[in-house]
Amino acid sequence: MKPLLLIGAGGHACSLIDLIETQGEWHIHGLIGLPEQVGSTVLSYRVLGTDDDLPTLRSTCPAALLAIGQLPDPAPRQQLASQLKHLGFLCPVVISPHAVVSRHATLGEGSVVGHGAIVNAGAAVGLHCTVNTLALIEHDAQVGDHCHVSTGALVNGGVQLGTGCFIGSGAMLREGLQLPAGTVISAGKRVMGWPLL
Repeated sequence: MKPLLLIGAGGHACSLIDLIETQGEWHIHGLIGLPEQVGSTVLSYRVLGTDDDLPTLRSTCPAALLAIGQLPDPAPRQQLASQLKHLGFLCPVVISPHAVVSRHATLGEGSVVGHGAIVNAGAAVGLHCTVNTLALIEHDAQVGDHCHVSTGALVNGGVQLGTGCFIGSGAMLREGLQLPAGTVISAGKRVMGWPLL
Protein backbone atom coordinates (compact mmCIF):
# COMPACT_ATOMS: atom_id res chain seq x y z
CA MET A 1 0.00 0.00 0.00
CA LYS A 2 1.08 3.55 -0.73
CA PRO A 3 1.50 6.22 2.00
CA LEU A 4 -1.08 9.01 2.17
CA LEU A 5 -1.09 12.17 4.27
CA LEU A 6 -4.47 13.54 5.41
CA ILE A 7 -4.69 17.33 5.58
CA GLY A 8 -7.04 17.86 8.53
CA ALA A 9 -7.60 16.21 11.89
CA GLY A 10 -11.27 16.75 12.68
CA GLY A 11 -14.57 15.01 11.97
CA HIS A 12 -14.15 14.90 8.20
CA ALA A 13 -10.77 13.22 8.69
CA CYS A 14 -12.47 10.47 10.72
CA SER A 15 -14.83 9.72 7.83
CA LEU A 16 -11.93 9.61 5.39
CA ILE A 17 -9.87 7.34 7.65
CA ASP A 18 -12.67 4.78 7.66
CA LEU A 19 -13.09 5.03 3.88
CA ILE A 20 -9.34 4.69 3.21
CA GLU A 21 -9.02 1.71 5.55
CA THR A 22 -11.79 -0.13 3.69
CA GLN A 23 -10.47 0.88 0.27
CA GLY A 24 -7.14 -0.86 0.73
CA GLU A 25 -4.95 0.97 -1.80
CA TRP A 26 -3.43 3.53 0.60
CA HIS A 27 -2.11 3.48 4.13
CA ILE A 28 -2.39 6.60 6.24
CA HIS A 29 1.06 8.03 6.94
CA GLY A 30 -0.34 10.59 9.38
CA LEU A 31 -2.42 13.75 9.62
CA ILE A 32 -1.81 17.49 9.41
CA GLY A 33 -3.67 19.57 11.98
CA LEU A 34 -3.69 22.73 14.01
CA PRO A 35 -0.70 23.54 16.24
CA GLU A 36 -2.57 22.38 19.36
CA GLN A 37 -3.35 19.01 17.69
CA VAL A 38 0.26 18.10 16.84
CA GLY A 39 1.32 14.93 18.69
CA SER A 40 -2.26 13.81 19.33
CA THR A 41 -3.96 10.90 17.56
CA VAL A 42 -7.14 10.59 15.52
CA LEU A 43 -8.44 7.00 15.34
CA SER A 44 -4.91 5.83 16.19
CA TYR A 45 -3.20 7.95 13.49
CA ARG A 46 -0.72 10.58 14.66
CA VAL A 47 -1.02 14.28 13.86
CA LEU A 48 2.48 14.84 12.49
CA GLY A 49 2.51 18.60 12.03
CA THR A 50 0.80 21.69 10.62
CA ASP A 51 0.53 23.20 7.14
CA ASP A 52 3.98 24.70 7.70
CA ASP A 53 5.45 21.17 7.80
CA LEU A 54 4.13 20.14 4.38
CA PRO A 55 7.35 20.92 2.44
CA THR A 56 9.36 18.65 4.75
CA LEU A 57 6.74 15.88 4.83
CA ARG A 58 6.54 15.87 1.02
CA SER A 59 9.92 14.10 0.87
CA THR A 60 8.65 11.12 2.90
CA CYS A 61 5.03 11.04 1.74
CA PRO A 62 4.33 12.19 -1.84
CA ALA A 63 0.52 11.82 -1.72
CA ALA A 64 -1.99 13.89 0.23
CA LEU A 65 -5.75 14.27 0.51
CA LEU A 66 -7.78 17.17 1.90
CA ALA A 67 -9.59 16.10 5.07
CA ILE A 68 -11.14 19.36 6.26
CA GLY A 69 -14.76 20.35 5.88
CA GLN A 70 -16.11 23.04 3.60
CA LEU A 71 -18.30 25.18 5.86
CA PRO A 72 -18.47 27.98 6.71
CA ASP A 73 -16.12 28.90 3.85
CA PRO A 74 -14.55 26.81 1.04
CA ALA A 75 -11.52 29.15 0.80
CA PRO A 76 -9.28 27.21 3.26
CA ARG A 77 -9.79 23.98 1.26
CA GLN A 78 -9.08 25.82 -1.99
CA GLN A 79 -5.92 27.41 -0.57
CA LEU A 80 -4.66 24.08 0.75
CA ALA A 81 -5.33 22.45 -2.63
CA SER A 82 -3.20 25.15 -4.29
CA GLN A 83 -0.45 24.62 -1.71
CA LEU A 84 -0.47 20.85 -2.32
CA LYS A 85 -0.22 21.40 -6.07
CA HIS A 86 2.62 23.91 -5.64
CA LEU A 87 4.55 21.42 -3.48
CA GLY A 88 4.07 18.63 -6.01
CA PHE A 89 1.86 16.32 -3.95
CA LEU A 90 -0.13 13.64 -5.74
CA CYS A 91 -3.79 14.03 -4.76
CA PRO A 92 -5.47 10.69 -5.55
CA VAL A 93 -9.11 9.97 -6.22
CA VAL A 94 -10.39 7.76 -3.40
CA ILE A 95 -13.56 5.72 -3.94
CA SER A 96 -15.20 3.56 -1.30
CA PRO A 97 -15.50 -0.09 -2.33
CA HIS A 98 -19.17 0.33 -1.31
CA ALA A 99 -19.78 3.16 -3.82
CA VAL A 100 -20.88 2.84 -7.44
CA VAL A 101 -19.06 5.02 -9.98
CA SER A 102 -19.91 4.55 -13.63
CA ARG A 103 -17.01 3.88 -15.97
CA HIS A 104 -18.60 6.66 -18.05
CA ALA A 105 -18.22 9.24 -15.27
CA THR A 106 -15.13 11.34 -14.53
CA LEU A 107 -13.64 12.33 -11.18
CA GLY A 108 -11.04 15.07 -10.71
CA GLU A 109 -7.87 14.61 -8.67
CA GLY A 110 -8.25 14.75 -4.91
CA SER A 111 -11.96 13.88 -5.02
CA VAL A 112 -13.53 11.38 -2.63
CA VAL A 113 -16.63 9.21 -3.11
CA GLY A 114 -18.02 7.86 0.16
CA HIS A 115 -19.74 4.66 1.24
CA GLY A 116 -22.96 3.94 -0.67
CA ALA A 117 -22.63 6.97 -2.97
CA ILE A 118 -23.49 6.74 -6.66
CA VAL A 119 -21.94 8.71 -9.53
CA ASN A 120 -23.80 7.83 -12.71
CA ALA A 121 -22.91 7.77 -16.41
CA GLY A 122 -21.88 11.05 -18.01
CA ALA A 123 -21.43 12.81 -14.67
CA ALA A 124 -18.29 14.90 -14.20
CA VAL A 125 -16.97 15.69 -10.71
CA GLY A 126 -14.25 18.36 -10.47
CA LEU A 127 -11.06 18.63 -8.45
CA HIS A 128 -10.99 18.11 -4.66
CA CYS A 129 -14.71 17.37 -4.31
CA THR A 130 -16.48 15.32 -1.67
CA VAL A 131 -19.37 13.07 -2.67
CA ASN A 132 -20.33 11.94 0.80
CA THR A 133 -22.02 8.81 2.14
CA LEU A 134 -25.19 7.81 0.22
CA ALA A 135 -25.10 10.89 -2.06
CA LEU A 136 -26.27 10.60 -5.67
CA ILE A 137 -24.73 12.40 -8.63
CA GLU A 138 -27.06 11.52 -11.48
CA HIS A 139 -26.36 11.22 -15.21
CA ASP A 140 -24.77 14.19 -16.98
CA ALA A 141 -24.50 16.30 -13.81
CA GLN A 142 -21.49 18.64 -13.71
CA VAL A 143 -19.99 19.23 -10.27
CA GLY A 144 -17.44 22.06 -10.22
CA ASP A 145 -14.12 22.01 -8.40
CA HIS A 146 -14.12 22.13 -4.56
CA CYS A 147 -17.78 21.15 -4.13
CA HIS A 148 -19.17 19.15 -1.22
CA VAL A 149 -22.27 17.01 -1.77
CA SER A 150 -23.31 15.90 1.71
CA THR A 151 -24.76 12.67 3.02
CA GLY A 152 -27.87 11.49 1.23
CA ALA A 153 -28.06 14.51 -1.11
CA LEU A 154 -29.59 14.00 -4.56
CA VAL A 155 -28.09 15.90 -7.49
CA ASN A 156 -30.33 14.97 -10.40
CA GLY A 157 -29.53 14.65 -14.09
CA GLY A 158 -27.97 17.57 -15.91
CA VAL A 159 -27.52 19.73 -12.79
CA GLN A 160 -24.52 22.07 -12.96
CA LEU A 161 -22.82 23.13 -9.73
CA GLY A 162 -20.34 26.02 -9.86
CA THR A 163 -17.03 25.96 -8.00
CA GLY A 164 -17.20 25.72 -4.21
CA CYS A 165 -20.87 24.76 -3.83
CA PHE A 166 -22.10 23.01 -0.70
CA ILE A 167 -25.17 20.78 -0.90
CA GLY A 168 -26.47 19.85 2.55
CA SER A 169 -27.49 16.41 3.81
CA GLY A 170 -30.69 15.10 2.27
CA ALA A 171 -31.09 18.03 -0.13
CA MET A 172 -32.64 17.36 -3.55
CA LEU A 173 -31.80 19.36 -6.68
CA ARG A 174 -34.26 19.15 -9.59
CA GLU A 175 -32.82 18.04 -12.92
CA GLY A 176 -31.19 20.63 -15.14
CA LEU A 177 -30.61 23.34 -12.51
CA GLN A 178 -27.54 25.58 -12.76
CA LEU A 179 -26.22 26.81 -9.42
CA PRO A 180 -23.58 29.55 -9.34
CA ALA A 181 -20.20 29.26 -7.60
CA GLY A 182 -20.31 29.31 -3.82
CA THR A 183 -23.98 28.32 -3.50
CA VAL A 184 -24.93 26.77 -0.15
CA ILE A 185 -28.07 24.60 -0.02
CA SER A 186 -29.21 23.71 3.49
CA ALA A 187 -29.91 20.19 4.70
CA GLY A 188 -33.21 18.70 3.55
CA LYS A 189 -33.95 21.52 1.09
CA ARG A 190 -35.84 20.66 -2.12
CA VAL A 191 -34.56 22.96 -4.84
CA MET A 192 -37.02 23.04 -7.73
CA GLY A 193 -35.81 26.30 -9.35
CA TRP A 194 -33.07 28.91 -9.20
CA PRO A 195 -32.76 31.49 -7.80
CA LEU A 196 -34.49 30.37 -4.62
CA LEU A 197 -37.56 32.43 -3.77
